[in-house]
Amino acid sequence: MNEEELLQVAMQLIIHAGNAKSECMEAIQLVKSGDFSGSTEKIEAANQSLTHAHHAQTSLLTNEARGEHVQPTLMLIHAQDHLMNAITFRDLAKEMIELYTRINTQTS
Repeated sequence: MNEEELLQVAMQLIIHAGNAKSECMEAIQLVKSGDFSGSTEKIEAANQSLTHAHHAQTSLLTNEARGEHVQPTLMLIHAQDHLMNAITFRDLAKEMIELYTRINTQTS
């Protein structure tokens, strides 16, 4: 994989991870306002974005498994950081949605 292709993969990771994190933030805001179905839809959208990011990441892993060593760059490390943060943020958002749903169910 040449430098340009590696940069393209890194940018895909950043874009999709950023989209996922934004969707999760919107999900939290929706659940806080009582829109439980809307928050669930946003989490599903975040999952779709993370799936796209994983496809980009898988292309790197596949190349590595084939013996095509990828020289890590600062951009690639930054992209991986974005992806891991987005996954963590999604997991925490799901927990918050569950908590808000429980609280709402108990007080109704």
